[in-house]
Amino acid sequence: MMLDKFNLSGKVAVVTGANTGIGQGIAWAMAEAGAKVVGVGRSDMTATREYIEKIGGEFKEVMADLSKPEKAQEVFDNCLACFGKVDILVNNAGVIKRHDAQDFPADDWNLVINTNLNTIFFLSQAAAKYWIANNMRGKIVSTSSLLAYQGGIRVPAYTASKHAVSGMTKALCNDWAKYGINVNAIAPGYVVTNNTSALRADEARYNAILERIPHGRWAQPADIAGAAVFLASEAADYVNGITLPVDGGWLAR
Repeated sequence: MMLDKFNLSGKVAVVTGANTGIGQGIAWAMAEAGAKVVGVGRSDMTATREYIEKIGGEFKEVMADLSKPEKAQEVFDNCLACFGKVDILVNNAGVIKRHDAQDFPADDWNLVINTNLNTIFFLSQAAAKYWIANNMRGKIVSTSSLLAYQGGIRVPAYTASKHAVSGMTKALCNDWAKYGINVNAIAPGYVVTNNTSALRADEARYNAILERIPHGRWAQPADIAGAAVFLASEAADYVNGITLPVDGGWLAR
């Protein structure tokens, strides 16, 4: 039956940045769909754990600094040890730094690129090596952004990283599809999260964004989670190399 293809029972999903925002919403949705969930990050994930356990799911956490791509293999190995396997990797964790481009500090540039791009590549590489060695299918879902299509304002490192995530998604699809590995990304629209607090605090900017969204509201993390479950499920077995906008119609405007 078609609905059975969306069921993630028996799967283990790793979700980075699962403590809050989009990552938390995705972690909850993966558990609701039946997966065991491993949350990865360096912030407290108690709220994520409590909800998953409340609905009868299983959750374990791996504490890690995802700005250090050289630790990616170690992080993946720690995730693998939690439930004995990994079927789904959700590369969600990300940071944003705002400066005028002419004054953008090198430290902030490197932090954003390491977290939003380099760690995603090396975690994906670790997952792919594991799946290929064990003759397993696998699903990779990364969080890109509307700024994979646009330039943004005062966020050159973030924009560069999200363009790169979408490009890398295509490249990894080309390399790994033959092994039964699906590599896709989601481009969320404007979502109510910690990362957008500065935008939402600017009333003029907030209203200008809202006026362009045909759906008439900013997204909540749960609005993004359904796309992640779809791309992680058997229902998306023939979907590969895409960046799926979930933006309330922003790009159509």
